[in-house]
Amino acid sequence: MHYYRHHIGDFLKDTGHLSNDQMGIYLRMLWKYYLDEKPLHNDCESIAFAMRSDEKTVHLILRHFFVLQDDGWRHNRCDIEIADFHGKKEKAANSANARWNGAKSVQPHTERNANASIIDANHKPITNNHKPIKNTVAPPEGVTDSVWQDWIKLRKEKRAAVTQTAVDGIEREARKAGISLQTALETCCERGWTGFKADWVADKSLSKTGQTNQTVMSGLTRGLVGGGNNVKLLGN
Repeated sequence: MHYYRHHIGDFLKDTGHLSNDQMGIYLRMLWKYYLDEKPLHNDCESIAFAMRSDEKTVHLILRHFFVLQDDGWRHNRCDIEIADFHGKKEKAANSANARWNGAKSVQPHTERNANASIIDANHKPITNNHKPIKNTVAPPEGVTDSVWQDWIKLRKEKRAAVTQTAVDGIEREARKAGISLQTALETCCERGWTGFKADWVADKSLSKTGQTNQTVMSGLTRGLVGGGNNVKLLGN
């Protein structure tokens, strides 16, 4: 195996009395154990040579962390991890085979694709971050199909699920901002937002309102300066 779980707390507790050199040799011995998936040979000289160490150090580590049995020096934790790895590997392979056998009755696949499925199951398990996102939400009323499809594409690119809850939240914030859901989704697509908050556009709205108020006040000022007739017209 090329991977094993390394429990840092347990390791430090068990090796706290070792020097840095001894700890390094111990790690090398563990790595060889995992790579070969079998006990270390009962030959301190050959182990010391492979570990780039000396027989005294190797023998000391063997006596403290390994148990000598008929087939060599065994390590209890290593044996547990190796057995667990093969158990999970076999289970994953069986699951992949079951999926493949079921899929063959639906649509044809090449042998290369079948083997790829088994390899992925053994060495590259699919996590929640890799699962394909499915769209099960109907387009809301009042939203054009083009905008809806653009928003769905954006959500998928950002690895965000397309759910009714997400749509309801954006619609709720759109009402707060005084705009339609269509406009809110258009804004999301234009700015690369997966979601929408009324606060995100509040400043721009206030800015527009401020410009409008400034224009009105400017007109009133010009009317007052221009004379009585202008004032009368503005007052009507």
